[in-house]
Amino acid sequence: MFLRTPATRTSVALAASVLTALLAAGCGHDDDPSVATPSAPATSAAPPSAATTAPSPTASPTPSAPAADREIVVTIAKRRISPPTGRVTVAKGQLVRITVTSDVSDELHVHGYDRGARLPAGTPGSVEFRADKTGLFEVETHETELVLFQLVVR
Repeated sequence: MFLRTPATRTSVALAASVLTALLAAGCGHDDDPSVATPSAPATSAAPPSAATTAPSPTASPTPSAPAADREIVVTIAKRRISPPTGRVTVAKGQLVRITVTSDVSDELHVHGYDRGARLPAGTPGSVEFRADKTGLFEVETHETELVLFQLVVR
């Protein structure tokens, strides 16, 4: 028979708090399966030892996103694209990250992969995907209708 003592109730409440915090932190992520979701730590039924302390108020560092095989950075200012529009070639299977900073609010779109990102004015927006389809794909903005570059996947 399992009896709950005040110490085990504290452990259960602490575990519930940690699980709630982890679930709330996961709400801001995309549905990208490449992003790892942290799991709750295992808890035991034994009362905590005297060495157990309350959780620290500082958050532990979150795991960073995997490094992209190819990172493409574009800036838009007064409808001018930097670097100038052209073709960017990547190998099939590479992890591609496109980061765009625009001086006006807009939306980034990668044709053929149906990926996009909001571009708040002056704030970088990124899209990341595995280049698993070969071909020529336009990367553009929707509001200003600017072709940023053509992505060639070989």
